[in-house]
Amino acid sequence: MQIYTEDDYLLLSGIQHYAFCPRQWALIHVENLWQENYLTTAGRILHKKAHDGESAEKRGDLIIFRSIKVSSSRLGISGECDIIEFNRSEKGITLKNYEGLWLPFPVEYKRGKTKIDDCDRLQLCAQAVCLEEMLCCSIEKGAIFYGEPRRREIVSFTEELREKLEVITKTMHKLFSQKHTPKVKKGKFCSSCSLNDFCLPKLHDKSENAVHKYIRDSIE
Repeated sequence: MQIYTEDDYLLLSGIQHYAFCPRQWALIHVENLWQENYLTTAGRILHKKAHDGESAEKRGDLIIFRSIKVSSSRLGISGECDIIEFNRSEKGITLKNYEGLWLPFPVEYKRGKTKIDDCDRLQLCAQAVCLEEMLCCSIEKGAIFYGEPRRREIVSFTEELREKLEVITKTMHKLFSQKHTPKVKKGKFCSSCSLNDFCLPKLHDKSENAVHKYIRDSIE
């Protein structure tokens, strides 16, 4: 089994980027490119709201922790959970300063609405795997709160989803070690990507002057 050191950890948030588009992930995490658009800004605001409030809060048989750092040496990732809810359960674990047993339930906040693909679910599953490794427990479910319908989607961490996560993280580590950016594969999703101008520059005028102008404008 591959065990990674902390120096080799990749950002957990990159799993969603990679599942959405491997080239987008490489542009951000290998080439260190980033550009905001209204979608990324809305997502950042939603995450900020999720992190507002006390870092720990107890409501009867529910304990809520916000902005918790997590990592997995097996997957070689580290990041932050928006919210972890601990529900009182006989299948749970002990928590310092709290009596009884508590079962972790990760909750990720996303703008927009539920997606057909698994990019958001894979990110949440990665959080669960990190928590399982850190807390020595088993987590079957979590939730994604979507800002547009303002409700949760319950996500089951199936074997299929976990296997898909394993494949993706291994590929991410391979590409990162090679400093390789995958080639463009155009799709409808390109229109919503904030890195569209970096990935697919629009050179309508094919003259040499137009190329020089594009490069000069990009540098500026």
